[in-house]
Order: sequence, then structure tokens, then C-alpha cells
Amino acid sequence: MRTVSDVGSLLVTATHRIPSYRADGPVRAGIPDHGRIPRYYAVKTELLWLVDALGEGAALPSERELAERFSVSRVTLRQAVGELVLEGKLQRRQGSGTFVAPPKLVQPLSLVSYTEGMLRQGVAPARTVITCELLPADEVLSRDLRLDVGAPVVHLERVLLADEERVGLESTYLSVARFPDLLDVFDATTSLYSCLTDRFGVVFDEAEERVETVLATPREALLVGNNPALPMLLLHRVSYDTAGEPIERVRSLFRGDRFSFVARLTAEK
Repeated sequence: MRTVSDVGSLLVTATHRIPSYRADGPVRAGIPDHGRIPRYYAVKTELLWLVDALGEGAALPSERELAERFSVSRVTLRQAVGELVLEGKLQRRQGSGTFVAPPKLVQPLSLVSYTEGMLRQGVAPARTVITCELLPADEVLSRDLRLDVGAPVVHLERVLLADEERVGLESTYLSVARFPDLLDVFDATTSLYSCLTDRFGVVFDEAEERVETVLATPREALLVGNNPALPMLLLHRVSYDTAGEPIERVRSLFRGDRFSFVARLTAEK
């Protein structure tokens, strides 16, 4: 952990730093060639360098100290800090201050379960069950699961946790006709993929997935413990078995400040 004097030195350096090239960042730090940018954005680029230098878990200096160092108003500073919170670079802790956030969790966009994706990163996955119920299929579910409208489906709604931190909310829909005793044999706090594979002999072969950004509803924000103003990543997935039959329809909502997704792309043949 850096000392107070270390942080002071970093602040002095950051105040006069010219953003350097980073392959994982915007070209020229997002600053146009004419150099005219909002003052808050200039502060944000300097804060990003400070965040990198301080390291994960370090506390940001006080608002007053940062405003003085960067010669800006507290309103301008708050806008810069607020954007970094939205992007998951910083975390605000009630009554404690603002801290450098840990790296985002990375979930593969592939036929990998949430459990496996987290375990690969050394993170302990868990789930809190919100809903286990039977519902009649609406038009969307009847199309995606190839059922008659009104046919019974199992609905599982679960909060996703990573190292005991709430990071997402998942709703899964499955055909009762295909999995008639699912609610009797499945422990909803565990991996559904493992149950479907081990108990029902399902083999996942492919999936169609769509990703978009949304704002959580008040209910979703409450369940995930997320600020309703923070953007979230919404995934819609329909999975299929080796015979091309649909297995599940999933709606997954992930915190945008804690999650990113990766996909390996290959040329079509």
C-alpha cells in the first residue's frame, strides 16, 4: 500500500502528465487533435493515470485535495470521478471514500456455464434463489423453446454472486415437457448446466446470444444491489442440443462496472 507521501508525489506528476499510448485505450486518450476538451475529461485522463499508479484497493485522496491539485472545482472533479465509477475503474464505499476498483470479471461468450467461467478466474461462484415457479409460455417462449402458447415452463430467477458479491441476475426458462421433474431434483443454488448434463443427459452444442446495454429496473437494481443509474449488460441466450432442439432461454443481467465479456472469433466456413 502506498504512503501519503507517495500519493502526494503521484498527484504532482499526474497534474503535468501527457497521456501516453495504450493499446487497450482510446487513441490519443480520446483527446481530439485540436486539443479542445471539457475540463472534466482532462481531469479524468489524469485520474486514470493515478488509478493505474495507485493500484487495486488503494484509497483515492480526498475530494478537496484532488480539486486543489488539478485546479478545478469540486463539481468538475465529481463529474470526472463519477464517470470512472460508472466505468468500473473506481468504487465508492459509503462512509469510507473512493477506492481503486479490482479488475472486471470476464465471462466467455461461449457454451461455458457461469460457474465454470468464475472458477477459471479463481473466483467463487454462488447463487441466491429468488423465484422457482411454473409459468405458461408466452409468444416469445413458445417461439424460442418451440412450444405451444400456454404450455408450462419452469422459470428460475437467481442472483449471481462472485466471491459473495452480487454481480448479476439471471432468469432461465425451460420446457416442463422436456424436464418434468426438474424442480424436484435440482438444487437451484448450484449449476443448472451440471444438472441438465448429469441428470437429464443434455449435451449443449450451440447457442444464439444477443448482448445490449440497459438500465436496471428498480426491482432489478434492488436485487443486484446496484445503483439504478449504472449501465448494465443484458444477455439473451437460447441454447440448443446436438439435435438442434432448444434447451433453455436465458435472460442474464450483469453489472457493467464489474463484468466484461470475451469471445473467440473464427472465419465462417
